[in-house]
Amino acid sequence: MNSAEWHARIESAGRVAGAGFLVTPRKVLTCAHVVRGGGAAEALSVTFTERPGSPAVPARVIADGGWGGGATDLGDLAVLELAHDVPIAPAALAPVDAAHAPRADRPRKLVVYGFPVGFDEGTLAEYRITATQLLNREWIQLEAWQPGGQPLAPGFSGAAVTLADTGEVVGMVTAAAGAQGVHNGRMMPTEVMARYWPGLEGLVPTSEHGAADRARLRALVERAVRAGLDGDPVRRVRLYEAARAPLDPDPPEEGFDSLWSAALFVLCELDGADAAATVARFTAQVEALFRVPAEAPAAPDWSPILVDLQHSGAGDGHVRVEVSAYSGGRRHPVGSETVPQARVRAYVQERIEAAFRYLTPGCDELIAFALPRDWIDLPVDRWASAPDDDTPLGSVYPLVVTDHARLRAGTRHQLTRAWKRLDTLPGARVHRVECGSPEEPARLRLRLRKPDACLAGFATAPAAPRTRPHFDTSLTAPAPVVIWSRGGCADGPDEACAGGDGCAGKTFLDELDACVSGVPPAELPRQVLALREEADAEEGHWARDIQLLWDDPRVFTDPHGGAPAHAHSPVV
Repeated sequence: MNSAEWHARIESAGRVAGAGFLVTPRKVLTCAHVVRGGGAAEALSVTFTERPGSPAVPARVIADGGWGGGATDLGDLAVLELAHDVPIAPAALAPVDAAHAPRADRPRKLVVYGFPVGFDEGTLAEYRITATQLLNREWIQLEAWQPGGQPLAPGFSGAAVTLADTGEVVGMVTAAAGAQGVHNGRMMPTEVMARYWPGLEGLVPTSEHGAADRARLRALVERAVRAGLDGDPVRRVRLYEAARAPLDPDPPEEGFDSLWSAALFVLCELDGADAAATVARFTAQVEALFRVPAEAPAAPDWSPILVDLQHSGAGDGHVRVEVSAYSGGRRHPVGSETVPQARVRAYVQERIEAAFRYLTPGCDELIAFALPRDWIDLPVDRWASAPDDDTPLGSVYPLVVTDHARLRAGTRHQLTRAWKRLDTLPGARVHRVECGSPEEPARLRLRLRKPDACLAGFATAPAAPRTRPHFDTSLTAPAPVVIWSRGGCADGPDEACAGGDGCAGKTFLDELDACVSGVPPAELPRQVLALREEADAEEGHWARDIQLLWDDPRVFTDPHGGAPAHAHSPVV
């Protein structure tokens, strides 16, 4: 951790009584024996020595573990409440088993920060656990990391025991060995502390989250709080709603009283396979708070060029192509013709170039292909952008596809309502459709019709038999945005895939989660354009074959009171 300001020195009746550590902006944990028998409760105070010059804060005991007063009595825990909140980031707690996990076949180094005689400003001691066994279901034995190190002594009681590499707390010092020259002691691990004070349970993260991910989120939250970006309760709930997976728990009814509490909810209440992805999305949401509104790019005011490809009815060798430009609230027909398949690309290049003459100079252009369902995977983004330029069309302009089946007026009405709701979201939450064990199509439909649904991400291409029903469901639900890779999972179409590490589909969804979770849905065509440009410059890039089905009916305005733009247009 970059900061150790949460280390506390406990004072009673004007003397140093021991150590403690801040776990919320107003609560400090220490040993019961540190605060007992040292004077009246009014005489207790807490000093944060890593903030030199900061005054002592009055404190009082509000809870304890029922300690009986003896050296081997259980429950040697006290909870102090400060007279006011302090502007210090609380200690970060580690998962309950973190101290037990060896690193490179050796135990993890633990660091303790205490206040023995002669060290009123604090000193450090290095320790490790002797064994994972709980003594009397209460303590873990500590032993010195190396001979001759600082022994545990009076003044270390109540100190946080932290992981040397992450700074996260795994327990609290409750006793030294007592014998001269013996450098052992005991700590009460956090899971035992939570037994005596349930308020600690919501502060211990689950083991699904990596230490680096936890540290990054906490650092961002600390930075946001310092910058005054904590937000209001509604905004905090929206940040969580935009990040959570479908099976993640609902936010508390009372909301989150701080950005810290929202982050702790994500770290401590979520577990299972999707937990890490939710943490990544929530971290992206917090990071997005630092975008200065005045400098943030405005939401695009799209002026689309619609390319409508259809089965011609004139034989397999021909395609019906209709091209229109939308500008200033009007549709401008550019071309409509049945052409041989061999000429489709050249015809589309010519008509797109002609369509630009109808667009307002400097507008946000968007190329949209309307395709039959059996052509929805057509790699139109890889078509050359011009006869004399083989740069892929999707790497020059924002390019999306849509589906003819979404023509029905009822579907357009549902999509319009959904997009009005998506305008308020700070990012695009991905509902993952895995290649390994996709949920039933009926359940997927329910998920995609929830108010917070936005984007359906597929690990396999639409043609995969195992997920084709799920893909059809996502189009008819309707999901406003659908993204997949035309390559997809190599095993998906023909056989079951576990969807584990090494699966191309899982990699695609993981990368997609990280790239779009902080992007407003209206800006996804721009984001995918950037990904396609990266993929052109990097061999084996995960977004090489990305396909974006993006369908906002408001973009394709109809100046004729409901008449379709073309006789067979998918957008009205």
